[in-house]
Amino acid sequence: MKRFLPPAVVVLFAAAALADNEELGPKFQVFPADNPWHWDVSRFRVHPDSPKFIANAGADKPMHADWGTKYGIPYVVVTAKQKKQKILEWQYGDESDKDPYPIPDNPPIEGGPDADPGSDRHILMIDRDSMMLYELWQVLPCEKGKEKGWKAGSGAIWDLRSNDTRKDGWTSADAAGLAIFPGLVRYEEIERGVIDHAIRFTVQKSAKKYWFPATHHAGRGDDADLPPMGMRIRLKASFETKGFGKQAKVVLEALKKHGGILADNGSDWFFTGCPDKRWNDDDIGGLKKVKGGDFEVLETLDSKGKPIAPPGVKVK
Repeated sequence: MKRFLPPAVVVLFAAAALADNEELGPKFQVFPADNPWHWDVSRFRVHPDSPKFIANAGADKPMHADWGTKYGIPYVVVTAKQKKQKILEWQYGDESDKDPYPIPDNPPIEGGPDADPGSDRHILMIDRDSMMLYELWQVLPCEKGKEKGWKAGSGAIWDLRSNDTRKDGWTSADAAGLAIFPGLVRYEEIERGVIDHAIRFTVQKSAKKYWFPATHHAGRGDDADLPPMGMRIRLKASFETKGFGKQAKVVLEALKKHGGILADNGSDWFFTGCPDKRWNDDDIGGLKKVKGGDFEVLETLDSKGKPIAPPGVKVK
C-alpha cells in the first residue's frame, strides 16, 4: 500500500517520552497470556494446503531477520503526562481510531524522519501508565490551515489488557488489522532467553482473505493458494538449530513454539524486530540459513471457520 505523500514542515510539541525502545521488563504484559500472539502452537495440526502456501511464498527463499543494529521498527514508551495530538489528516480514516495519539518530540519513525514518504513510516507508542498501545502507519508532518502536526495513512489504539480485535474488515497500522508491537522481536527478550509470542512476518503476495486473528486483507491476487493474512506458520520441530548463534537460537525456538503470523505485504519471509545497538548482526544474519520450506502452515480454523485454540483457551 505504498503511495506518494508530499512532505511538510513539522512543529514539535512538549513531550513526556522516555527512551526509545526502553526495556519494558518481564512483568509488563503485552496482551493477556491467553492472547493469540502468546499461544503455544507446537501441537497444532499442519494445514492440508501447507505445501501450496509455502510454495507461493518461496520454499527455497531464505528467512530474513529485518532488524539489527541499524534496522527494524522502533517504538517509544511514554507516560500519562505525554500530550496527545489529533491526527490532522487520514488516508483510511473510516477504519482508523481517531482519538488523539501521544506523539512525543522527535518520535522514532520506521526508516527515520527522512524515510521515503511512500514507505511504511510506522510510529509505535506505548503508554506504560494506562497500558495502551498506539500505532500509526505512514506518518508524515502536516499543515492544515493554521494547524501544524501530523497526517497518517491509518492508525489503531490497543488496550494491552484486552483480547479485543479490530472490527471485522478493518485494517490497523498493519494490513492484517493486527497490532504490530506484540509481534516484534526485542533485544530484552533475547537477554532473557525467551520470546513468548509469535513473530510478525511478511510475504510479497497475499490472498484476498484473512484468518483469525486478522481482520483485514490487502490481497490483489485471485489465486486460492496465496497465503491469507493472519496465516500462522511454525518452524518444523525437526529443524536443527545446532550451529546457530545464541541470539538466533532464541528466535528459532520461539518459531517452533509460538510460530509466526502473516501481518503485512512486503518481501517474502521477512520477520520483524526492533533496532538495538546490542544486536550481533552476524549472529542474527545466520537466520538466512532457514528457508521457507523449513516452515509449515498450521490449521487454525475449523470446518465452520471458527478459530482453533490451544486446550483450555476460549475465543470470544
